[in-house]
Amino acid sequence: MSYLPRVGRWLATLSLCLIAPLTPVSAEDVHPAALTRSDVVGAPLVGMLEDWLDTHVPWPRRGSAPRVELIMPRDANLIGGLPGRGHGDTRGLYDGETGTIYLVQPWSAEDPQDMAVLLHELVHHRQAPHHFYCPAAQEEGAYRAQEAWLANLGLTADINWTAVILEAGCTPRDIHPD
Repeated sequence: MSYLPRVGRWLATLSLCLIAPLTPVSAEDVHPAALTRSDVVGAPLVGMLEDWLDTHVPWPRRGSAPRVELIMPRDANLIGGLPGRGHGDTRGLYDGETGTIYLVQPWSAEDPQDMAVLLHELVHHRQAPHHFYCPAAQEEGAYRAQEAWLANLGLTADINWTAVILEAGCTPRDIHPD
């Protein structure tokens, strides 16, 4: 299969990115909030995806990198003010006010589909200063980037384009004539 060499190269690059940010941690260093949230996605990993986005999306890289946290699925429902997507299980969220990407566990940098979720949320980080008409209007661009990134690996994104396009239109639902 032709995608295996590309996936192999990607995994080799990824393993180097994951080794760099590792530092030993003792039990005393663990903050209580780290039981449900933690900064485990290293800057080299985010940088690798940002480099790819530089040549594949129209929005420029921002001056500051986003904070990336892993959260439990139950916490994803509690994060106030962030729109749920309604396209299946929520795998990631972006908070434009704090510049934080939330990745829902289980999440693994070794899984290309999970990495695509991080890439999708990085697109939202780039889109944030551009003030879209409604939050859903940002989704098409993020899903297009996610699909292209997976295609570069020889993989297919499972995206419900009908739902994405309808939501991106930001029109009121259930409109009935008077």
